[in-house]
Amino acid sequence: MSAPTAPPGAPPDAPAAPPPKERGRLTGYWLALPAAGWLLLFFVVPFYSLVAMSLFDPEGSALTGYEMTWHVGNYVDVLQKFYGPLLRSLWYAAIATVACLLLGYLLAYTIAFKAGRWKNLMLVLVIAPFFASFLVRTLSWKLILADEGFVVDTLQTIGILGADGRLLATPFAVIAGLTYNFLPFMVLPLFASLDKIDPRLIEAANDLYASPGRAFFKVTWPLSLPGVVAGTLLTFIPAAGDYINADLLGSPNQRMVGNVIQNLFTNQGDYAAAGALSMILMIIITVAVVVSIRKAGTEDLV
Repeated sequence: MSAPTAPPGAPPDAPAAPPPKERGRLTGYWLALPAAGWLLLFFVVPFYSLVAMSLFDPEGSALTGYEMTWHVGNYVDVLQKFYGPLLRSLWYAAIATVACLLLGYLLAYTIAFKAGRWKNLMLVLVIAPFFASFLVRTLSWKLILADEGFVVDTLQTIGILGADGRLLATPFAVIAGLTYNFLPFMVLPLFASLDKIDPRLIEAANDLYASPGRAFFKVTWPLSLPGVVAGTLLTFIPAAGDYINADLLGSPNQRMVGNVIQNLFTNQGDYAAAGALSMILMIIITVAVVVSIRKAGTEDLV
């Protein structure tokens, strides 16, 4: 095999141009450099800072400063003190995710198969709440569920709530706020999966004498599982770490782990406990994501 020659017109001693394949390989690395720098600056560095913070000496404070002592006992301490809000957060997030799945699947199915020429308009309506801030949307629910509001008054009139019954500052209010705020994160992946299903597959199941229910569970549901997994992850992860809904719609009895972390960081200045609790929540969510992806696979995730 002959050695590469210099380009035509170049001096005899000019270096040979690199092969096209090598140039293409280097181009890929150069294109990935901005994204790698972004991840390094805004993910790796903060993550390292959080891990280091979780291992600070618990005897320190925001005023006297903290010393890195690799105090792993911080994790045990925060689990013993705050296991209640942590379990409550996972429970609320799980209920809200199931509620989003039930409501979101019905809505996504309707948009994908029944909306016809209104499909694009309905998709716009799904994402329309994002045009208002998260805080404004949650405050709106506070007005809707207020003790003097129409909803509570109606439920008291028909006897579902007692004379002193209320919805605000209850687990129902927090879960309702989580469900409303994160419902679009469930609907969009589900719609993407359902919209890719060939309707002829469902027609074939009907031609083979499958009932509508059997055709759904044998054809539609399995083919939509990538959207179910993606929507579940996109809903459960932010819901588990949320603190706005519990703060505005709940009471101290509905405090979630996000409220505890926010209080430790901003009010108490206990950075070691806040960092350890944040890491525990991150580890739990990471394990849940890994297990879900290993069971569902990643090839068809939308």
